Amino acid sequence: MDEGNSSAEPLHGQDPYGTPPYGPPGPWAPAPPVQRPEAPSAAPDGDLATPERPASPAPAPAPAGAGEPAPPPAGRAGGATAGAAQHGTPADGTRMPPTAPAPPPTAATAPGSTTTASPGIRPEAVTGPPAAGGPMGAAPAPAAAAAPGGAPGAGGHPGGSGTPAGGTPVPPAAGGYPGAHPGGFTAAAMPELPGEPLRRYDPWAVPPAGYGGYPAPGPAPAGPARPRPGLLVAGALLVALVSGLTGGAVGVYLERNGELSQEVTLPQVSAADRTAAPGTTAGIAEAVLPGVVTLHVQGRDAAGTGTGFVLDHSGHILTNAHVVDPAGGSGQIQVTFGSGDSVEAELVGADSGYDLAVVKVDNVSGLHPLPLGDSEAVAVGDPVVAIGSPFDLEGTVTSGIISAKDRPITAGGSADGSDISYVNALQTDAAINPGNSGGPLVDLDGLVIGINTAIRTPDLIGGPDGEGRGGSIGLGFAIPVNQAKRVAEELINNGFAVHPVIGVRLDGAWEGEGVRVAGNSGGPAVDPGGPADRAGVQEGDVIIAVDGDRVLTAHELIVKIRSHQPGDELVLTVERGGGELDISVILGQATSS
Repeated sequence: MDEGNSSAEPLHGQDPYGTPPYGPPGPWAPAPPVQRPEAPSAAPDGDLATPERPASPAPAPAPAGAGEPAPPPAGRAGGATAGAAQHGTPADGTRMPPTAPAPPPTAATAPGSTTTASPGIRPEAVTGPPAAGGPMGAAPAPAAAAAPGGAPGAGGHPGGSGTPAGGTPVPPAAGGYPGAHPGGFTAAAMPELPGEPLRRYDPWAVPPAGYGGYPAPGPAPAGPARPRPGLLVAGALLVALVSGLTGGAVGVYLERNGELSQEVTLPQVSAADRTAAPGTTAGIAEAVLPGVVTLHVQGRDAAGTGTGFVLDHSGHILTNAHVVDPAGGSGQIQVTFGSGDSVEAELVGADSGYDLAVVKVDNVSGLHPLPLGDSEAVAVGDPVVAIGSPFDLEGTVTSGIISAKDRPITAGGSADGSDISYVNALQTDAAINPGNSGGPLVDLDGLVIGINTAIRTPDLIGGPDGEGRGGSIGLGFAIPVNQAKRVAEELINNGFAVHPVIGVRLDGAWEGEGVRVAGNSGGPAVDPGGPADRAGVQEGDVIIAVDGDRVLTAHELIVKIRSHQPGDELVLTVERGGGELDISVILGQATSS
């Protein structure tokens, strides 16, 4: 035992955590030593030992070659090493797993070197310290023999040279690991990878390729070159520009053409799928138009156009008297139906006082007579539809309401005051224009309730005869169908119509309220034996009401009387001698001139 090192203690205590030989250096040592397995035994100096187990047969050492150190003699160090190899427990008490018997040394293994302690791991042999001041890789010096009895000798304890009791060879004090305490430690062994030669451990060296799962050091593999930012920006701008131009062109095309295809097909409901609901203007027009006709009249001195409608299947057509008046006794009357067919017609009869006339067509099939309604049942505000040929525009349909009833109007007439029509008319705001005369005014059921005959127009445009030629201003007038029915039947049956009369003459110069009965050069004021004479009406009486309705002018009195039939009874309210008197009169009759 070396006295200089007998009392020396290790620079650090035993590692309670069993720092593995391949880990990083601990905080108390510059580098961990290689701990070789050695079987502990009961040492006289009190070193730690473990129970002995059956020892594996030790391989026979090969003869030492020239320049190679001899194997250490059997002693404590050798016994400890053998025990550690057998039991897998290092000298510091940390138990290692048992290992398989080591193979016999080969010719490359020098005497005194140590074989692997576990399968697959072969620590590098450390046979002696490097030369003083030499590198770790220098050839080791021959190891000194262990002291007899296993006492630490020159190589048995740190601070000396050789192998300590724990079985770890250490270099002499002259050499050692850089930065170690005097006496130093040998480099730790590094595990050998398959196909890799043994090398000395360098704690600061870069691990070999594949060691510990880390890739081999070296320059980063060459990858694809990164594109420059300028090229990326230019490419993005180019894509945006092309996309914008393409989208703009497509948008302009779609705006002008509607779609990419030149052919456009629009949805449409066929005529078979379109039906007019009854009671609507369309439904009324669909039902009435087939019975409405257009009349073209040509006389020797004048011509005219108007409207009429079919009364029966015999071919009788009702219209206004002023429509057929230009034909005279030798003119031509042509009737055009809704189908476009035109035929000649003959005049059956006309009455200018009612402004009604009947013509007849022969040998025409498929006629569509219009049903007649009741004008007395019409109320103000009822919807109506007017159908005619204004300004020779056939089949024109307009709609409106009944604006008023019993509106007294006069129409037509000549310069001498004859041929004036007195009509107690239905007023409507449905558009009626020149050419609508003689056409039907129907209700929502398609029933004829009047015959369009006159309009009120502002006298802004004068014709050659001084009549106003303006259009509709929403004041149209129609002859009540009840009166038209009676007159039409008389004209068809008799060729003429009769008018109701009371047998008096009126004072046209009277400016007071009501109508004054007075004679003139044409005859006496009251016809002897006439209806008024039999009722007691006297010359000078002022008629102020008929059936309780006030009358203000002679035209109003005539309209009130002609709205009745011959034989009807009327009550006249007259002023006589400062008082009022009611007189009942039975209407007589007179033929039209």
